[in-house]
Amino acid sequence: MINIENNRLVWKTSGETVVIEPWGENALRIRSVMMGDILETDYALLPQRNPDCVIKAGKDQASITNGKLTAQIVLAASGWRKDHGRITFYRQDGRVLFGDIDHEDSPSPHPRRFLSRGGGAQSLTCSFKAYEGERFYGMGQYQMERLDLKGSILELAQQNTQASVPFVISSRGYGFFWHNPAIGQVTFGENKTVWKAESARQCDYWVVAGDTPAEIQQAYVRATGLPPMMPEYGLGFWQSKARYWNQEQVLEVARGYKERSIPLDVLVIDFFHWPRMGDFRFDAEFFPDPEKMVQELRSMGIEPMVSVWTPVDYRSENFEEMMDQNLLVHVEQGVDITMRFFDGETLYVDMTNPEARSYVWDKLRKNYLEKGIHLFWLDEAEPGYTKYDYGNYRHYLGPSLEVGNIYPQMYTRLFYEGLMNAGHSDIVNLVRCAWAGSQRYGALVWSGDVASTWTAFRRQICAGINMGMAGIAWWTTDIGGFHSGDVRDPKFRELLVRWFEWGTFCPVMRLHGARNPHIDHVNSRGEAILNEGAPNEVWSYGPELEDIFVRYIRLREKMRPYVRELMRQAHEEGTPVIRPMFYEFPDESVCWELKDQYMFGGDVLAAPIVYEDTYERQVYLPKGASWTLLYDGTVYQGGRTVTVPAQIDQIPVFLRDGRCSEWIG
Repeated sequence: MINIENNRLVWKTSGETVVIEPWGENALRIRSVMMGDILETDYALLPQRNPDCVIKAGKDQASITNGKLTAQIVLAASGWRKDHGRITFYRQDGRVLFGDIDHEDSPSPHPRRFLSRGGGAQSLTCSFKAYEGERFYGMGQYQMERLDLKGSILELAQQNTQASVPFVISSRGYGFFWHNPAIGQVTFGENKTVWKAESARQCDYWVVAGDTPAEIQQAYVRATGLPPMMPEYGLGFWQSKARYWNQEQVLEVARGYKERSIPLDVLVIDFFHWPRMGDFRFDAEFFPDPEKMVQELRSMGIEPMVSVWTPVDYRSENFEEMMDQNLLVHVEQGVDITMRFFDGETLYVDMTNPEARSYVWDKLRKNYLEKGIHLFWLDEAEPGYTKYDYGNYRHYLGPSLEVGNIYPQMYTRLFYEGLMNAGHSDIVNLVRCAWAGSQRYGALVWSGDVASTWTAFRRQICAGINMGMAGIAWWTTDIGGFHSGDVRDPKFRELLVRWFEWGTFCPVMRLHGARNPHIDHVNSRGEAILNEGAPNEVWSYGPELEDIFVRYIRLREKMRPYVRELMRQAHEEGTPVIRPMFYEFPDESVCWELKDQYMFGGDVLAAPIVYEDTYERQVYLPKGASWTLLYDGTVYQGGRTVTVPAQIDQIPVFLRDGRCSEWIG
């Protein structure tokens, strides 16, 4: 049975209820349930002012059109019973965008298959047709050296270095958002595209049509929330390492930058500045006067940022109270431990619980905000379970299998809403993971604890571009990687230089890492405390490298007006800061294939050196523009591939049509 109800299409058949309705311009939201009522979930999609649609309904078929997108339903007979209806999506010129699987794809097709798991839970599988030559981009951050996701099987789950943001853009002219925070999997196969949720109450996805990738990507960001305006201190250079272990060391580093007249916007105080995880405060032995520290940093024009973790140690001063109030993630079976780290056993704060968020914010307000700290680094945001046995954890919103992927979004929301309520509007939260909608809470996502290797370096470029296509415009990486970089190793120093050059052309330029050799420390009681990495300041690697690093920091300062404009575009329009080549040049087929060069905004083409002992590279320069090589001013005409030299202190960067020429020299 097909009905038209309040500007939406509703049909019921074979136990299933399906609703299709407009959700923003050129977009439709599709929900279905088996033997039940449609649920009004708001995990990421925001309410929209929806135009009236053109809806046509007959006995066995119907269609709904919203601008450039049409969904057609056909209820086909199959054997002795009525088969489930199938949906096909069309663009305004009548061309098929994609559609549900049918008998050509499977002998017993069912595009939306619910399977009971007992106790009201059910798994969900949605299957769609595959199309020859189709390409897919987005989906967040996966550690792969590839941009086009066709042929990939991706886990829909959050882990350190992996951020699952289930929005994808197709080269066929549509975007698809899986509005479901369940643990699952997506397969972009050659024979079909399959989305799976381990546990789901309903099928819920959103589709948008557009004439360009930019139109599609921006529509998705509007549907899930525009980011704030990046504060001024997000535009320059950030200094960090694992870890600055006391107050005087923090101030010595800041003074070192000031004495050398090296611009520095943010100085990050990393983890274990607290007595126990979950205390949410400075350890007075090592940080005796945080207010004085903050005052001195600000007098030098440097903003302090403080790391916050979500695990709560059994020995924390807050553990018993949080446990008694059910503010921690529940372990279904076995020992109540979600993570072991250093010398502690912990349970994570349940960020899906509004009471837990309120409790934590009260501690943060008293112990950090009132001491002058309003920039926070949100680590362990996935959360980073010791064992990723998602079926063994339960949250306030439901089992982790059903809602676990929303955790990092809720974590970022805690800080955004707390700071807004405290009167702060210049909000940026450095966070290790994200889900759909995280961007509207000021999430600056970094790519996690990646290795200090050339392979990892190349993967970060693809990760950053696909994060931008999935709506996360604010993105960064640990310059030099996090693990295993040895400051004494010439090979690591070469990698660090190339990573630093590339970091200049990332949304946020941030140096970080746990460098070898490590340095051990003890407290006044003779107990070992977490060690620190080797020095990681720009002068720590000798005069030759310091000169290169400082030149790129000063270049970033020249770029500040341009970066500010890119951040304004992201805030007002939803555009990514780093963009795949096809975002700016969708009509050039070669631009859909390039994975290690990209556009930094609309006017700058960056092509980093990503292989060891390499001092030149090929770069494709798109048609219809002239391209000026940044480091020597040579002008090239577009529409061809050029080979350019790149000595150790040079990164191939091209300026479009003579723009940004003030950076040269």
